[in-house]
Amino acid sequence: MHVGLGLPIADPTVLPDWARRAEAGPFTTLGLLDRLVYDNPEPLVALALLAGATSRIKVQTEVLIAPLRDPALLAKQTATLDRMTGGRFVLGLGVGGRDDDHEASGTDIRTRGRRLDEQIGLMRRLWSGESYSDSCGPIGPAPHTPGGPELLFGGFQPAALDRVGRWGGGFLAAAAPSWAGGLFDTVRRSWRDHGRPGEPRIVAQVNVALGADSVIEDARTRMSAYYEFSGRAEFMVEGMLATPATIRTALTQFEDLGADEVMLYCYGRDPNQVDRLADTLG
Repeated sequence: MHVGLGLPIADPTVLPDWARRAEAGPFTTLGLLDRLVYDNPEPLVALALLAGATSRIKVQTEVLIAPLRDPALLAKQTATLDRMTGGRFVLGLGVGGRDDDHEASGTDIRTRGRRLDEQIGLMRRLWSGESYSDSCGPIGPAPHTPGGPELLFGGFQPAALDRVGRWGGGFLAAAAPSWAGGLFDTVRRSWRDHGRPGEPRIVAQVNVALGADSVIEDARTRMSAYYEFSGRAEFMVEGMLATPATIRTALTQFEDLGADEVMLYCYGRDPNQVDRLADTLG
């Protein structure tokens, strides 16, 4: 099972250091979350810079709120990233649940699921080299990966889980091992129901912090601020793993559930956490 690293969003200027440390260690992927009305770096721009600062490790949106974006431009941006990274870009997609993000983008939150499905259909056509319409030609560049970048879908509702089987790709589960197994089973069932060959790729996510009390408190404070809108900030902070033993236990549990990769997501800013997490993995 592979292990990736979710990057903190508080200070974009330190992310190249995080990326270089991660690439020097055992990590397989760098992940970055997405919000519009928040003090976070825009993920496609940030990951493009991090891809240029590395040569091996994958870069992944975790997840990109696609309904906020124009699909033709998004297809071009993501094909460019896939092409220029030699296939190291993974496009994690979700619908988002914040009213303010949709207000600022001029999109209707009530139709975000339907809009995402329409976007994926169009992007898949454009990545395959088809014309945008009868009166409008293809939109390049052609991606490095045939058919477009690898897709992951995040979410918890039945429609979100079914996208994995309907569109292909994989599942990004921001859920504890205690209830992730049921989500994994639902996604695998969708995969079979849609007649997909093989198995879907399963990527789990767990929030972590390692270091002195000040590092852990910094992570808790920033996690609480990020999840304040949900009314579940305290619950999310309580679920953060802050010792090597609990992190190793979670990794073992996810491996037993059949996860292909686990993303260790960090909110604390201390880049030395990369080295501590690498030591935890042995």
